[in-house]
Amino acid sequence: MAAIVVLGGGVCGLATGMVLARDGNDVLVLEQHSEPVPTSPTEAWDGWRRAGVAQFHQAHYLHPRSTRVLDAELPDVRDALLAAGALRHDPLRNAPPTVGVLDRRPDDDRFVSVTARRPTLEQVVARSAEAEPRLRVERGVQVEGLATRQVDGAAHVTGVHTTTGRRVDADLVVDATGRRSPLPAWLQAAGARPPQTEATDSGFTYYTRFFRSRSGGLPPMRASMQTHVGTFSLLTLPGDCGTWSITLVVDSHDRPLKELRHEDAWTAVVAACPRHAHWLDGEPITGVLSMSGVLDRWTRAVVDGAPVVTGLVAVGDAWSCTNPSLGRGISMGLMQVACLRDVLRDGVDDGPQEFAERWDDRVESALTPWYRATLAVDRARLAEVRALREGQTPAPPEGRAALGPALGRAAAHDAELFRAMLEIAGCLALPPEVFSRPGLAERVMRVAGEHPPDAPPGPDRDQLLRLVAGATAS
Repeated sequence: MAAIVVLGGGVCGLATGMVLARDGNDVLVLEQHSEPVPTSPTEAWDGWRRAGVAQFHQAHYLHPRSTRVLDAELPDVRDALLAAGALRHDPLRNAPPTVGVLDRRPDDDRFVSVTARRPTLEQVVARSAEAEPRLRVERGVQVEGLATRQVDGAAHVTGVHTTTGRRVDADLVVDATGRRSPLPAWLQAAGARPPQTEATDSGFTYYTRFFRSRSGGLPPMRASMQTHVGTFSLLTLPGDCGTWSITLVVDSHDRPLKELRHEDAWTAVVAACPRHAHWLDGEPITGVLSMSGVLDRWTRAVVDGAPVVTGLVAVGDAWSCTNPSLGRGISMGLMQVACLRDVLRDGVDDGPQEFAERWDDRVESALTPWYRATLAVDRARLAEVRALREGQTPAPPEGRAALGPALGRAAAHDAELFRAMLEIAGCLALPPEVFSRPGLAERVMRVAGEHPPDAPPGPDRDQLLRLVAGATAS
């Protein structure tokens, strides 16, 4: 089989290494940070910094799609997560009472996720990778560029160069270096044409605080995990070992709400949301952790129908990254890992260009639609928030764009539509697939029409600004 070098020892890089090693390949993972892997999730939470991973101590949730990939490809990692205190979360058990009776169906386990805080997830995955045959992980290795030669008019990657002058040869290099991937600069230095790239600031800032249960239980869900309240959103996510996070998500340009970085202002806003205030009834284990400047970014290594580089693929956030409040990054990355394994299986004898083209076809059909769908949700929400800030009534979506918001409202009153909403939210099915089912779109609009939107479950804009100003003044 192949000799594969994976750049980056995060979740997606190590998952790539394990999945490809189990398929008979010899895999070397090069991680730039030299910190050893902590021996326990507690040590990971308390002392593992993971410099360069901005979201390491931010809100985190593994969608059901992630768990389904772990079930199929890395069941031992799933079991290790559970042994470390990860939560097995079943959203059907938290359905609003207005949905009615939810009789259990044989396929309802697809909605169950195994989820944990990001440090716990990374520690468990890293420890599992260390024990994987045919996989070596070297930490503290800085890669400074690509080894290339020209094949069929494209730069063909044959390995990488490290800052110590070492050359590491490979049949395939996998870029899993995350949101700050240096790949574009490396390709330029190698004389390759630039890949297609889209990059814009997502426009959101996140203010997160973590809590631990005083009693061992988790707060009851009285609203969806992500709830929009006028010009801010609330994200309440259960975690491992009786912990959870609460995140306030705001427009990065909303200057008055920058005060949410202060605990008093942050707490006042959460406490003013009646369906979420009880999430404060725990032991705080962090202050307010802020994150901004997060890019929505997508790259494609095929330009005008021809690959700009062969012998190299990008996975996870190195390929695309989006607003983390939808929590799709790990799910999309793990889906991509399974796709890569399948493309390698199907094309072991392909030439470099044929492999690159087949990889591009698979990613464009299976993954890019998820990126586009996520971007559409982000842009619609940001436009809504900015209209409300200006005192305007947001323009209602029309046509197919109206189905998503309508489903969010109708799902609270119809068991079939509640499952449909969970499929989309859990990365199990794309919106066009769900809405194309016979009669479903019509059912969504009918049920939504019977149930007008509820009042936002929290302060309006004027009340919000008074809360923030009052907390700051005191």
